[in-house]
Amino acid sequence: MALTTWINTDISDLPLNSSGIEWIEFSEGNDFLIFTQGSDQVKDGENIPTQSELINSGIELTGNQIVLTDYLLQDTSENLLKSIDNMGNLDKRFVLAFDFSAPGTASEPQLLVFDDTNLNTINNTMLGSGTPSASFIRGVTTTNASPGANWITTGTRMAGSSDGNFLNLNNLGGFLTGATTLYCNLAVVVPASQTTGFSANPVFVVKWLEN
Repeated sequence: MALTTWINTDISDLPLNSSGIEWIEFSEGNDFLIFTQGSDQVKDGENIPTQSELINSGIELTGNQIVLTDYLLQDTSENLLKSIDNMGNLDKRFVLAFDFSAPGTASEPQLLVFDDTNLNTINNTMLGSGTPSASFIRGVTTTNASPGANWITTGTRMAGSSDGNFLNLNNLGGFLTGATTLYCNLAVVVPASQTTGFSANPVFVVKWLEN
């Protein structure tokens, strides 16, 4: 059993391996997702930004809820930023793909998010400062169907491993019986109550039991 993660950097909402659709393999430990308000240096087609450029493209707090609309893949091997146009609060299904090879799994694959690679804390502001229900990161499993309009209202607040705060990527269909591709979408929603700046480098992880 092996897992390959893919990012749809095309404008078309079509599944992995569709003809003419650009899906880029995500290189674990090398590539990154960037949640941003965007700038001239941090946008589609630009080279990988400096730390200063990332800070300058950060989210400007307004006292109102902010639903982020700009999501980028840092494709390190190409030294390029690539827009993930279908990510966010959009009725888009084929955004992140988790491609499992045969022979299947002994449990349902789950997508979780933590503060860092220790995978045991959710203390960062973005993950709710220890309260999963206050996480800024929302997700929805789209393996079986599109999420619907304005899905963030019912999407999962993602933080840690407590029930209800991670994604069951097979839509509660259980373990995988063979080679399977699972899908989800993500969004970042900053609440109006967030009045102080913050930085975060959350770590996403897919967990499952092997046969």
